[in-house]
Order: sequence, then structure tokens, then C-alpha cells
Amino acid sequence: MTNQSNQNPARESSESRRRFIKTTSGIVAAGAVTSPNLGWSDDVADGATRVLIVVGPSSHPPGTHEVEAGGRLMKHALEHIENLSGIHANVVEGWPEKSLRDTASTVVFIGDLFPPNRLPNAQQNLAELDEMMRRGVGIACIHYATGLLGDDVTPEGDHPLLRWMGGYFANRSCPHHESFARVFPKATITPEPTDHPIARGWNEFTLRDEPYFNNYFGTDENQLASNATVLATSMLPPEAPKQETVAWCVERQDSGRGFGVVMPHYYKNWRDEDLRRLILNGIVWSAKIEVPAAGVKTKLPDLADFNPKAI
Repeated sequence: MTNQSNQNPARESSESRRRFIKTTSGIVAAGAVTSPNLGWSDDVADGATRVLIVVGPSSHPPGTHEVEAGGRLMKHALEHIENLSGIHANVVEGWPEKSLRDTASTVVFIGDLFPPNRLPNAQQNLAELDEMMRRGVGIACIHYATGLLGDDVTPEGDHPLLRWMGGYFANRSCPHHESFARVFPKATITPEPTDHPIARGWNEFTLRDEPYFNNYFGTDENQLASNATVLATSMLPPEAPKQETVAWCVERQDSGRGFGVVMPHYYKNWRDEDLRRLILNGIVWSAKIEVPAAGVKTKLPDLADFNPKAI
């Protein structure tokens, strides 16, 4: 394909549309990622709910994880919900500045493993995140951002994330438990029969993805705590199927809320409306916003608009 847009009208139209979006709203392109030294943009309306999206490092090949593009996509979707308004999101690569942490209603992590532990100054990051959690700020982790290494946890598996979010993916290096990561050609994700707000408006779906299983939820025979709710399960692995929790949430004693979901591995799966609604419902709920009765409604985004390495 030629790189000269005047020889490809469709490409020219697409490029013009992307430039327009970038110019008018700062949503797409690499420039949409906020420097850790910047605060919220000046056009944030008073009373807006602020969602802080923190992008951690990733070494996965193109088309998988795509954490930067995933962060930009979530920002766009949250700011363009059709049946809900008043949300502003910022995307930050690296650890966020205090001004961002102090005003966020919830913090969303996406990256290879739990970003506070992977970014520089991990102990300081965790201490500052603990300050946010004690104020009742929400937390949501997407796919591998739910994960911890053995070096991150105590020999018994303790880590603040267990309380903040209700559970985590235990990497094989963990001394106490091993969760599993496999790509399944057809993984069926089933909503639990619950009236929880995050369950609103999405139905069972099947896709090629890597929903982690045997996730870790604590020392009580690996059962979720009483303040946690199973949102979605899948029968995994196919050769020895067992009902596995792949999305969950928790209401914490500090009044904050946590949400974990172990998908999507493939960036292209953001196209799936049910998966996208599950994730956006979870983020909205973690920010203490009432989830609409039909769930969060968004138009199918053009995934190429968010500058992935591949789709």
C-alpha cells in the first residue's frame, strides 16, 4: 500500500479524522498520554468524576496487551458514554503526580503485572497508593495488571492488592499459589446470577483470549472474602473444566471499591461489546458512579485510532 494519501482516498479520510480527533479532544495518538508532571486539563468541568488511568511497562508482542493503546481507548470510551456524562479521564505512563492522585475518584491500572510494583520506587508507589485507598478511592486492574510476582508478596501470599481489589493473578514465581495463563481458542465468559451493578447490560460471550484461571483470593481455601462478589466465570481449562472466576469486585471497609478482570489479552477483543461493557461498568462502579440500568453504552471504537502497534 502506498504511503501517499492522495492516491488512497479512504486512507486520507481516516488520517484526517484522526487529526481532527487529536486536535479537538486530545484523545488519540501518543500525545494523549499525560506526563506524570501534569495535572488535569483546564477544561475539566467542576464536579466531573476523574478517572486516572496508569499505564505500566509491557514487553508483549504487537497485538497483545497493547497497554498504551488500551489506556487511550478506555479514556475515549469513558468520556463518550452515551447514557452517562460527567467523566473525565487522564492517561499517565509512569507514576502519577500528587495532583492527579489527590483528585482521582478511581485509578485504573493496565500493564504487564501490577504497575505500582513494576515502576521505579515500588515501595513509595505502594505507600502513596495506600493513601489513596484509605481515602476511599477506587481501583481497577485490567488483564495482567492483576498480576503479582513472588518477590512482590510475602511467603503466605499477602499483598495490599488482595485487600484493595479482593484477589490477584499469582505468577508462577509466587511461593504460595500458582495461577495459570493460557490462550484458549474459544473461552466462554458467563455472567454470574447477581444483581450487582457491574452485571448490568452484558451477556455471555465467547472469544479467543487468555482469561487467567486459578486466581488467588486468600487463605480461606481460595474463596473470595465476604465483601467480594464474583461477576463472571468460565469453565477452564477445557480438558478438565472447572468454574473459574475471571472478573470480581470488592467493597472495602475504607468505603473504596475494587474491580478485577483478567481480559483482554488481545487488543482486538476490545471490539466485543459485552466485554467492553463489563470493563467499563466496573470502572464506573469503582468511581462510585451509578451504573445505568442497561449498563454503560458506547459506540464501537475504531481500534486503529488509538495507535496500537498492531490489531
